[in-house]
Amino acid sequence: MNKKQINEHIYVGELNTLAVNRVSEPGIYLISDDQTEVLLPNAYVTKSMEIGSFLDVFIYTDSEDRLVATTLKPYVYLYEFASLEIVDSMKFGSFVDIGLPKHILVPKNKQKGTYSIGNTKVLQLQLDERTNRLIASEKYDLLKEIKNLEKNAEVEIILYSKTPLGYKVIVNNSYDGMIYHTEIFENLKIGDKKRAYVKNIRDDNKIDISLQKIGEKPSGDKVFDVLVQNGGKLNFTYKSEVEDINKVFGLSKKAFKASLTKLISEDKIILEEDGIRVK
Repeated sequence: MNKKQINEHIYVGELNTLAVNRVSEPGIYLISDDQTEVLLPNAYVTKSMEIGSFLDVFIYTDSEDRLVATTLKPYVYLYEFASLEIVDSMKFGSFVDIGLPKHILVPKNKQKGTYSIGNTKVLQLQLDERTNRLIASEKYDLLKEIKNLEKNAEVEIILYSKTPLGYKVIVNNSYDGMIYHTEIFENLKIGDKKRAYVKNIRDDNKIDISLQKIGEKPSGDKVFDVLVQNGGKLNFTYKSEVEDINKVFGLSKKAFKASLTKLISEDKIILEEDGIRVK
């Protein structure tokens, strides 16, 4: 057995590379380098899983707090964030679906706002150190000091809260950030995951985010595409209402006006008294 290829220890909430150690009635037992075993139940066992072979498995705990492995890939890993559906509610907390047979608890003291079955919440998968169980939390554990991140860097974000200033986001599963409304040129909603760019790292270690590369203006192509999809003409002008623009084009009024100007200058559309049309 090549021990360098398997995990030194077994880590709950993470993808572990383990070796098939022995076969039993309930399934096969996998082993780490420190000789800790974990059961992979028969539901996930295939004929190719021979003694000594290596498997990538996710580790969690069963209803009796025993370690258990699965070949299923969850929606979220330890300390990562995802928009998760609430599937059950109890006095002590609510349960969310992370893509595994066992639903994960969001304890009452880790919740914010109302939890209703069928709704979704942006949650972080955490480990309850007292019980060694996975839990989901709306009280995020984020890094305070920003490292290895510079202005203009491309990042992954998830939107978790809307404010009068814009959307609060989690950056690279590690940091708190914000996209201001003036930087938004498309329809967004809580739970969206996006590729984005660091616009500024503030003195308070908060990150200002842009959905466009820094210095890149939003394209007018979206307005043109919507025009074509609607027969080449729409009753929109520079004076159209913000709500109407956002509903049809998914743009702010500022971005819409910039797009009109760009398309007109490119001789792609004509601005008429009552609307715009493809040339």
